Amino acid sequence: MTGARMLGLGVYRPARLVTNDEIAARVDTSNEWIRSRTGIVTRRIADDEETTAVMGAVAAEKALASAGLTADSIDLVIAASCTSPSQIPGVGPQIAHRVGALRAGAFDLNGGCAGFSYAISTAADMVRGGGVRHVLVVATERLSDYTDWDDRSTCILLADGAGATVVGASDTDEIGPAVWGHDGSRHEAIQVPGGGDNLFRMSGQSVFRWAISLVPAVREVCERAGVAPEQLAGIVPHQANLRIVEALATGIGATNAAVARDVVDSGNTSAASIPLGLARLLDAGEIRRGDPVLLFGFGAGLTYCGQVVRCP
Repeated sequence: MTGARMLGLGVYRPARLVTNDEIAARVDTSNEWIRSRTGIVTRRIADDEETTAVMGAVAAEKALASAGLTADSIDLVIAASCTSPSQIPGVGPQIAHRVGALRAGAFDLNGGCAGFSYAISTAADMVRGGGVRHVLVVATERLSDYTDWDDRSTCILLADGAGATVVGASDTDEIGPAVWGHDGSRHEAIQVPGGGDNLFRMSGQSVFRWAISLVPAVREVCERAGVAPEQLAGIVPHQANLRIVEALATGIGATNAAVARDVVDSGNTSAASIPLGLARLLDAGEIRRGDPVLLFGFGAGLTYCGQVVRCP
């Protein structure tokens, strides 16, 4: 057995920035209404050329460069996405091909908004087991493809983007144990029903209440990692909305941690929101290499997953 750690980080944000005022020009809402309920000011929306494969590949190339690795050193690519444009084929092999990881295995993982944390845990366990040395984890989402732009309860939230990391072998383990769970009895609370209604639907209040009830699970992530909440340098919850992000951070008593608030500028990007939020904290100098950072994803399923990692 060997340890595992995150070796590098890369992200992609679409060029187009959509303001609350633009949303308000289409549906019955306002900048003030959106900000007071979600904290969101702007969101990124991909154009036709910015596909899940394209965004994921750019983020992956940046992660490889950050890790000081080339694509031929990658043994496996895991793509965390719930918005691949087709059920078959998946986006993982397309990303692997685009970045030149031609000898790598590749598959998709659909953990909804918790997908990045699930993929990190899967990659770390595979590295620890010795079957692979370097795993490229890519979270890439185009929620705009499934957005009902006439539904003001959801169109104000959803956005696009991608983030990636390389998980590799290490003498010391820098990816803590995963804490995960689900409430499948409420799976219809977040869904894209398919058939004639292939658009994102959500029971907002139900999801909000469930999300803020996860504080004990977030505390357990710290306990299993042997890190007290006040020792965290950063906390990066899924960027669902600002009220949930702040409720989770406050609820566990992470008094000294920088809290990711990427949702304010980037909207809800599902699985991509955690690497995007982590990158923003790094870019701002609020966390540094080696700092203990809590990642916690939650959403469709309903599922959740989190771990404490050392910052790449």
